[in-house]
Amino acid sequence: MRAYLRASMAALALGAFLVASVALAGRPNPNHGKSVYKSTCKLCHGKGTEAKELTPLSKTQAQWQRVFTKGLGDCLKRVETKTGKKLTEADLADMQAFLVTHAADSDQPETCGE
Repeated sequence: MRAYLRASMAALALGAFLVASVALAGRPNPNHGKSVYKSTCKLCHGKGTEAKELTPLSKTQAQWQRVFTKGLGDCLKRVETKTGKKLTEADLADMQAFLVTHAADSDQPETCGE
């Protein structure tokens, strides 16, 4: 009987883990977005680089939303040319989540560090 209970509990725990994993899989990940931002955008938009320096604090949440709504066409082409990496829709959603979450008017403003 105890073996049956242990097996049942293990199956329930595994099921709960799988449900939670599936539920979170489609949500943007700001931590991954920060990594994408630092490895792509900061190449041109970092301190002392060729383009205007941009950090999450450079814009408000609404301004960052507009940037992504309007589109990043030319920037994405430059990223692909410089890094050889084509950003996915998930990368862009994660980066947007990071920038909006840490914008100048957010509860958690952040500079993105160096």
